[in-house]
Amino acid sequence: MSTRRHLLIAGLAAAACGTALPSRAASAANDGTVAISSRLDRGQSQAVRDWITLLIHSQIERGPTPRWTHRDCAGLVRFAVAESLRAHDLAWKRANGLLGVRVPPDVDAAAGQDLRNAWRRADGSRGAFVGALELVQRNTRFESRQLVQAAPADLLLFDFGDEQHLMVWMGSYLAYHTGHVEPGDNGLRALRPAQLLGWKDTRWRPSADNPNFAGVHRLDFLA
Repeated sequence: MSTRRHLLIAGLAAAACGTALPSRAASAANDGTVAISSRLDRGQSQAVRDWITLLIHSQIERGPTPRWTHRDCAGLVRFAVAESLRAHDLAWKRANGLLGVRVPPDVDAAAGQDLRNAWRRADGSRGAFVGALELVQRNTRFESRQLVQAAPADLLLFDFGDEQHLMVWMGSYLAYHTGHVEPGDNGLRALRPAQLLGWKDTRWRPSADNPNFAGVHRLDFLA
């Protein structure tokens, strides 16, 4: 059985990544402090979306790169965003198995430098690390509780009270990391929407009638 096929039919892990939920609801959007001027224009936003989905797809197809060190759902998002915003020279492409592959254009160097590894945190600081909940609450805006409204690289948040879990909409399937790595299982999963919508454990269904589905969220710096 191919790696791709195995991922598409693999069971959904019960464990979620994230931290304990504070009094503020996880489904709430950020506090609105992001300046509109910090958002990329539509062209550069599309380039970032294309890079994020390309990089995540590459992890699924080829296996995790050593450059990705924090192997959980939020770590996958942080890795893909950070690598999307950097310059992609020949050495980088060679190291990531992308020589000869058609890739998106790079983001403006100054904009990428300002945004890369600058996640907003609850205490007002910025840095390379945020957990799933902080990532969504402080660095995204709520879009919808309907999956059909998602654009590639948008995030789906599932809230289980004490734990949260992120998935990334890839345009035709959902990608995520279970937060667990075991021999023979790198923790990466790829599932079609129909698979999740028919999942026996209804807490994982990305539908508006599921109280555990906190909706589709968009990275703040994307148009």
